[in-house]
Amino acid sequence: MLTTLAALALAFAQDDSREARYWRIETCKIPEGIELEVGGLLQLADGRVLACTRRGEVWSIAGAFGPEPKFVRFAQGLHEPLGLAERDGWIHVIQRGELSRMRDSDGDGRADEFETICDAWPISGNYHEYNFGPAIDRDGNFWITTNKPFGDEPYGRAKWRGFALKISPDGVMTPMACGLRSPAGVGFSPWGDLFYTDNQGEWCGASKLAHLEPGDFHGHPWGTFACEDPLWKFTKPAAPPDGMKMPDVQGVMPSFKLPAVWFPYDKMGRSPAGFVWDETGGRFGPFGGQMLVCDQYQSSVMRVSLEKVGGRWQGACYPLRVGFQCGIIRVAWDRDGQLLCGETDRGWGSLGGQTMGLQRLVWTGKVPFEIREMRARPDGFELEFTRPAERKVASEASSYELSSYTYLLHETYGSDETDTAKCEVKGVELSDDGLRARLVVEPLREGYVHELRAKLVGVDGEPILHEKAYYTLARRPR
Repeated sequence: MLTTLAALALAFAQDDSREARYWRIETCKIPEGIELEVGGLLQLADGRVLACTRRGEVWSIAGAFGPEPKFVRFAQGLHEPLGLAERDGWIHVIQRGELSRMRDSDGDGRADEFETICDAWPISGNYHEYNFGPAIDRDGNFWITTNKPFGDEPYGRAKWRGFALKISPDGVMTPMACGLRSPAGVGFSPWGDLFYTDNQGEWCGASKLAHLEPGDFHGHPWGTFACEDPLWKFTKPAAPPDGMKMPDVQGVMPSFKLPAVWFPYDKMGRSPAGFVWDETGGRFGPFGGQMLVCDQYQSSVMRVSLEKVGGRWQGACYPLRVGFQCGIIRVAWDRDGQLLCGETDRGWGSLGGQTMGLQRLVWTGKVPFEIREMRARPDGFELEFTRPAERKVASEASSYELSSYTYLLHETYGSDETDTAKCEVKGVELSDDGLRARLVVEPLREGYVHELRAKLVGVDGEPILHEKAYYTLARRPR
């Protein structure tokens, strides 16, 4: 019998052969002796790519995907940097113990000025006290997310782990949300809302994408002791109920925040990390306006569509591309509208066979037949396709299978899919142009993932590229 890892690798290899027709993967040639375990990515206006590594280096790469890329060490000696952002001529970097900025003031291609913006959070010495970001808001504030420690804390328990922290331009730190576990990605949407990704584990039933707002509690109680500090301006969360279904928790804990999107385990990755929105104007394909999320374990890129219903962000996740050489931690756009993917397995392991690297995902110009977006409707869901669906198949209820399930909030690592029920497709209405299918579905359950399998073909007979979509129904439209 195949092991789980071998079975996943086989399934992804089969997916890779079809996906490669639409999005190809290009690899940066890394010179011997450079350990490019990427933790942060940024492309500069002149086309150079900056990549920081967990080993404390920042590399400047010119012609990254040409025949002979030129690597220059921009900086070194940093403490496990895991994110880069450019503002006002400075490169901002989040390290384990501080938010810093650096710049090349003499034009030799290497940073020669370094400044600390904020180091107001303590560290315990635990290996897993990573920090992620910085995301910069419209007022110039920096936002970071902090990983909780796993295991020993040799210098004593540290505050503000498992938090979202806001840091003003002059370096004043304010804790804004708590209950995070391993929040490996954080960023602002084009319209200004802040989101983060988290990894499945204790008190986090499955990996997720969540909306960050002041005062939120996202489910993990470890760091909430710090909420007794005067810097925390909100109510301290109570101890969460251990073993309750996720949709029921908010009834007893009003500050508890359900995610916008769940990423079902192994079906949609294991370790989501960085993300970007597609604002490329069509240069990356037919999914403009959607979010692209990388996964460290499955060495893949997923996509997410969001909509606001009843004041809550919710939406669906979909596969996009597997087959990368290593787990992806960070993604960023290059000047051509293609997706830079920074990779490391960090010793955790990942699919792909390599331990680190830099690759790029390039749209070939071909549009697959695909579910572009799954949207909630009062009586079911609406599917939008990238190309017209074949009418006979797409009009039959038997072409669609749906089920719904949720997860438990508990101290146990992860959660099985819980309270699973089959959904019945009562009717289908296909638009005249074949680009939309309206599904009448019963039952619909708020707070549950609704897993769809659409066994469709396009008008040219091409099977749908990915049959599956997973919609997290936080609120049912009224």
